[in-house]
Amino acid sequence: MNAHVVYASITGNNEDIADIISDQLKKHDIDVNETEISQTDAEELLDADICVVCPYTYDEGALPEEGMDFYEDLQDLDLTGKIYGVAGSGDVFYGDDFNKAVDEYGEAFKAASATQGAENVKIDLEPVEEDVETLAAFTDKLVAAAEK
Repeated sequence: MNAHVVYASITGNNEDIADIISDQLKKHDIDVNETEISQTDAEELLDADICVVCPYTYDEGALPEEGMDFYEDLQDLDLTGKIYGVAGSGDVFYGDDFNKAVDEYGEAFKAASATQGAENVKIDLEPVEEDVETLAAFTDKLVAAAEK
């Protein structure tokens, strides 16, 4: 089984989240490809059993500019049979716009007919020990869903 983890990060927090998820997947003997969103073609997800996106939310709810092509192309794919998860870092300072990109990427996966393997994870700023545990549980659910 294999997974593709895609991240967009300005501060490094989402790259850290992607690294944690990738490490957890490897503990399950999953082959992992981890890439930065601007260097990733959405069609690469067609080769993965598990697809994960770790986006940031910019300013007042905007998606990562460098990931707009990926986001738009993602919605046009047919990811039937693929398991997905979305986890990202944001800042609760932005209130209702906190981690809005996480939900928008979740909707894009649904539009592509992928199956949600775990609830979206929203982390405030950098991941701390408690978040590492949350991401481990997130990853366990993704793997369990893919093994069904």
